[in-house]
This record gives sequence, structure tokens and C-alpha cells, in this order.
Amino acid sequence: MAVIHNTTMTPGKLELLAAWLPSQSWYRGSTREPALTKAGGFRLDDPQGEVGIEFMVVTDTSGDRPVAYHIPLTYRGAPLDGADEALIGTSEHGVLGKRWLYDGTHDPVLVAELLACLQGRAEPQAQSVTDTPDPSVTSRFTGPGFSTTVRSAVVADGRHGTDVVVETTARGMEPAGAVTLTVTRVLRPDPQPQAGTAEARGHLTAGWRSPDGTENRGSFAVLRDTPR
Repeated sequence: MAVIHNTTMTPGKLELLAAWLPSQSWYRGSTREPALTKAGGFRLDDPQGEVGIEFMVVTDTSGDRPVAYHIPLTYRGAPLDGADEALIGTSEHGVLGKRWLYDGTHDPVLVAELLACLQGRAEPQAQSVTDTPDPSVTSRFTGPGFSTTVRSAVVADGRHGTDVVVETTARGMEPAGAVTLTVTRVLRPDPQPQAGTAEARGHLTAGWRSPDGTENRGSFAVLRDTPR
């Protein structure tokens, strides 16, 4: 169970994200200085209790119209080996000390728990309250289940999202083929996403708020079998 501390982070998450976001291929802004506000999200628990896992939504209001970005984050007490390119920055946590913040699509702990969540084996948690499930985050999954241990993954950022290709094993640990986990980056309201998901094995939907207070729902992640 992740414990949510009511404390400060210096620099703050929004400050770190504002510096990191414009360099991403899926960034839609026309400025190098996005104006970010927190707009929603949820958490998952690391079974080992070592890594913080957050799926954060931020809205950029620097352009002609607001854009909502979905940014999976992990928080670690030490650097993640081999993930220098995924480091968003470091911050001093008021309780836990120095933390390394990563783009979670490159972190095997987050990927494993997101795959478990899609299969109904990990329960989404409230973003800012300890030990409180968030039933507004929903998922569906079809086909045979598989182990969520992530031994290796290939991550590719695109114009609209991030693909994470993971080699899977069946629950009996025999090879089960590869799956592609597509993490939506630019969120669009769609309460029951249908476009492009007919062949999907899994789908995760969650909510966020627009600057005017409108409550939205849409696709946060889609899981497909990877063609051989």
C-alpha cells in the first residue's frame, strides 16, 4: 500500500513537467513554456512498496485551447539503471528525501502493474488519499491472461502516444508472445472509447477535469497482441 504524504516536493512536479514536456514528440503546444495545472489521475501500488506509481493528468492552457496530457510517473529513492533518457528530474521530498522522477512508460514496475490492472489483478487507487480505491477507473480484458513480470520492453514515442512492446509469459511461465501497450498521451473525451479498439485485448478508461470544471472520461491505455 502506497502512503500519500501531505508534504512538499522541491522542485514541484508541475515545475519539472513544464521543463520536460516540450521536448516530447507528442507535445501539442507552440511554446517552450507550457502553463500546467493538475487535472486528475490515479495511482497503482507497487507490491514491493518501493516505487511510487502515479498516472497524472495535466492541462496546458498556454495555447489557443487547453490540452490535457496523460503522464505516467514513477518515484524512486535511487536512479533506475539504464533509464537516463526517461528521467524527468529529481526533487526533494519533505518526508522521503531525494526522489528520482521517471516517465513511467520506461519503468518496468509501472508497466507490470498497468498490465496487472488491465487484467483485473491490480486495483486503481485514489490519487491523493492513502489506501482508497478509485472505482471511476475502469478496465476490460479479453483472452488468456499472462504473467505481468516485465523482463524486457521496447518503448517508442509517437505523435499521439507511447507504445510499449512487452514479451509475455503464460501463467505457467511458458512463452505467450508479445503484447503492445499503447499509452494515450493527448487525452480526448470519449466516455466509451470505440475507435481503433475493436481488436484490442484490453482497455483502460479514466477521468479528468477541464479548466472550466467539465468532467471528462477517455482512453488512458489500450492493449493489443503484437503481430509476429
